Amino acid sequence: MSIADPRRFLTGLFEAAVAAADPNRTIARYLPDKPKGRTVVIGAGKGSAQMAAALETLWDGPLEGVIVTRYGFGVACKRIEILEAAHPVPDAAGAAGAKRLFETVQDLTPDDLVIALVSGGGSALLPAPLTGLTLADEIAVNEELLASGAPISAMNTVRKHLSAIKGGRLAAAAHPAKVVSLVVSDVPGDNPAFVASGPTVPDAATRADALAIVDQFGLKLPGAALALLESSAADAPKPGDACFENNQVRVIASAAVSLEAAADVAKQQGTEAVILSDSMEGEAREVGRVHAAIAREIALKNRPFVKPVVVLSGGETTVTLAGKGRGGRNTEFLLSLACEIDGLAGIDVLAADTDGIDGSEDNAGAFADGGTAQRLRAAGRDPKSMLQNNDAWSAFDAIDDLFVPGPTGTNVNDLRAILVR
Repeated sequence: MSIADPRRFLTGLFEAAVAAADPNRTIARYLPDKPKGRTVVIGAGKGSAQMAAALETLWDGPLEGVIVTRYGFGVACKRIEILEAAHPVPDAAGAAGAKRLFETVQDLTPDDLVIALVSGGGSALLPAPLTGLTLADEIAVNEELLASGAPISAMNTVRKHLSAIKGGRLAAAAHPAKVVSLVVSDVPGDNPAFVASGPTVPDAATRADALAIVDQFGLKLPGAALALLESSAADAPKPGDACFENNQVRVIASAAVSLEAAADVAKQQGTEAVILSDSMEGEAREVGRVHAAIAREIALKNRPFVKPVVVLSGGETTVTLAGKGRGGRNTEFLLSLACEIDGLAGIDVLAADTDGIDGSEDNAGAFADGGTAQRLRAAGRDPKSMLQNNDAWSAFDAIDDLFVPGPTGTNVNDLRAILVR
């Protein structure tokens, strides 16, 4: 089969993956029963405002509440207040939003229902330092974690033991009301306790686990944060606590479902699709090299998959910052891959974050192919040097290959699609 426009084909797969996680589709299947008392909505994340808008449309009855999302990700709601804050580094607006969420769940009764709309990004959007820490401390912790290369599960284990709202503490504050958490998963393995550091979902991890992560990754945390992790004040409520007894947690969208949707679209267009994994982790540049090796094997030897084929994967890679460039995990993955397939025709790649933002820039990811490295050199840029400087965004910007769909309204982590024609 001949694909006339490979980038349009790959974009279609991205759109299918996003559509499969559209809250208007997913929330309807997981609506809880209406309570005798009030229905209160809380939540945070890069897709939580769109979740709130969908819930307003679907819910037949009184509804009130507060959601915190990223700047620029808000949507109009009639009954639910939408607040915006900074991501990936917290700010004062996020701290004010966390306070509003606590205020919203005060003085509830067993007859009341709390619907928590949680999606990825909530960790940064809800700074709420425990007593003894300042907002500046929490910002410093977050910046250190983002630069460490630690997987998201490890980062969130540290975060939830330094926070007054994460690790199930927001749900504990809502007790004795019933809390139903509707979670859009952006974490490998889809453990809801790690999405947004689980503000309404308790986790069995301990502060000893958090300290072990600090040692493993050589994290340089503020002295007040280290002292807190050494004290019982950092202990989070555990899953068996009575305050969680009647609560429910439902993962309503995930990378697995979105990858399957993308694969279906490819097959409908006559191209075989294979899913490597929905939960890949590791250094973005190393994952890029592995994917490049698979693409080369297919292109040159027609194995382990027969051309034409699109190879899909999901999950969340990490970037250990050593340079001073601009970029995100998807562009770093792609620049690494592009260096490995330099000069090899017939390979087209899209890697993008399904929330529409890769890191802190305005792109979701980028496109790459066997000519990417050559085009960079023609533009006076050395792709390998830019990779070493963590400057992948600048590389793809220089050759106009960034992928900028804008905020999508959901967040099921990264989609990587490699088309070998």
